Amino acid sequence: MRELTDRGRIAEFMSAVGRVARSPARVYLTGGSTAVLFGWRESTIDIDIRVEPELDEIFRALPDVKERLKLNVELASPPDFIPAVPGWEERSIFIDRDGKVDFFHFDPYSQALSKIQRRHKQDLDDVESMYRDDLVQPQRLLEFFARIKPLLYKYPAIDPADFERAVIEWTKGHNKKEAE
Repeated sequence: MRELTDRGRIAEFMSAVGRVARSPARVYLTGGSTAVLFGWRESTIDIDIRVEPELDEIFRALPDVKERLKLNVELASPPDFIPAVPGWEERSIFIDRDGKVDFFHFDPYSQALSKIQRRHKQDLDDVESMYRDDLVQPQRLLEFFARIKPLLYKYPAIDPADFERAVIEWTKGHNKKEAE
């Protein structure tokens, strides 16, 4: 049985990955890991990551790291669920370097759009925290949605009109708060 993952366990994971990488890499944390490291919640079920470039030594080490640290690791990031938001690499937020690995929070706008698309309560709470911490702005979020909208046909599980309504609804609700 895997345990919940808190800030300390994420740090252990980052250190373990940093020790195995023989080449420079970037590991992007997303979802619950971002929420835990920003302090929006105490723990998460798993560590969702994207590794670039895809280094065999990191992927080969993941089963051992997962077992030794008793945590869940998923290879998942926003572009697995929605089209990649242009410029996501530049907007990703640096966390730390361990060995040859730079760790980042995956772009907040990509995370927010992915979470709004799913609309789980915890996801929407995370988007509220991103907004509160000034990581996403409503107008820019809407602009980024407009840029990925033409690519939604590549994600047949997504109803584009429904997704657009959700983004507009969230944006309107937060533009009103900014005007007050």
